Amino acid sequence: MGKASIFLYLTVALLLLFFLSHSPKKQTGHRHRRLKLRSHFTFSSSHRPVTFDPLVAEIERRREERHWEKHYFELSHEDFPDDESAAGEESQPEWEDFIDAEDYLNDEDKFNVTDRLIVLFPRIDVDTTDGFVSEHELTEWNLQQAQREILHRTKRDMDVHDKNHDGFVSFSEYEPPSWVHIADNNSFGYNVGWWKEEHFKASDADGNGLLNLTEYNDFLHPADTKNPKLLGWLCREEVRERDTDKDGKMNFKEFFHGLFDLVRTYEEENHNGSYHSDFSGDASARVLFNQLDNDDDGHLSDVELLSIIGKIHPPERYYAKQQADYIISQADVDKDGRLTLAEMIENPYVFYSAIFNDDEDQYDYHDEFR
Repeated sequence: MGKASIFLYLTVALLLLFFLSHSPKKQTGHRHRRLKLRSHFTFSSSHRPVTFDPLVAEIERRREERHWEKHYFELSHEDFPDDESAAGEESQPEWEDFIDAEDYLNDEDKFNVTDRLIVLFPRIDVDTTDGFVSEHELTEWNLQQAQREILHRTKRDMDVHDKNHDGFVSFSEYEPPSWVHIADNNSFGYNVGWWKEEHFKASDADGNGLLNLTEYNDFLHPADTKNPKLLGWLCREEVRERDTDKDGKMNFKEFFHGLFDLVRTYEEENHNGSYHSDFSGDASARVLFNQLDNDDDGHLSDVELLSIIGKIHPPERYYAKQQADYIISQADVDKDGRLTLAEMIENPYVFYSAIFNDDEDQYDYHDEFR
């Protein structure tokens, strides 16, 4: 970004701050809401919303690291006597140290939301530096934040399983999460089959029997993979899970009661609901089924599911766009489909909606992001 663009942003930002500060109570139109770190530490594979501000995301990651270390310590020392464990923990940092971070985030002299938006705006407005944040630019921003967080978690998880510290994980080194052993085997994605050796081998793109960081990231997050072997495995798992009569294929009934709803939901949300009237019911399901059934045998094979696997297991970009659409719908005052810096400053809590809430005992997530 050129010096002229930076100067322009700073000039506009200063003018906005001047007018806001001299408008009678204008900047206090929003009731103050306390900024809270999200308690989103989890060992499940469910999707979670992206933190808009990378500074807040970094603070949350550090807080999460403390929880992770505590959890891993407890799992690794299950037989450790309570008295000795207590003595050993005296030298460790307090797990609640990062409660001070919330005081930092709510100190306007140290962390001012308006100032943060002024700093972040030019970082988002990059596709075409025109003084507007488009839906595409906001989607890309959300995607970058999500990918950074996912890779951080993958590295941490890989460090745990890479027993010989050679930078790779073998199947013998990998230990499935504890919830795999107690999960309901009928729940897709949360059963032992999800973590079996076939999944591991499909993630091994180069076929050397070991997973590097990229392959391990695909192993944990197959929806975002470009590995055709892993995409094929996802399709086979779908057939296996939906194949109630165990004939190795998926008939229309098995497709209709499960997969079609997932595809329909994807289409509706990806097109802002415009598919609602045209992409529902048995007739539409039959049309899609026939389109996928390339060999006209009345069944769907795993290969025939490949074209819709990205709708059954949406990639991270899908959620990034969802979040961008929601933010724009809430902050786009003039309804031109894009955001100005002024609109962002006037609607700051939209961008921090995952951590701001009027009720300090609750966390405010938009339903789409749960």
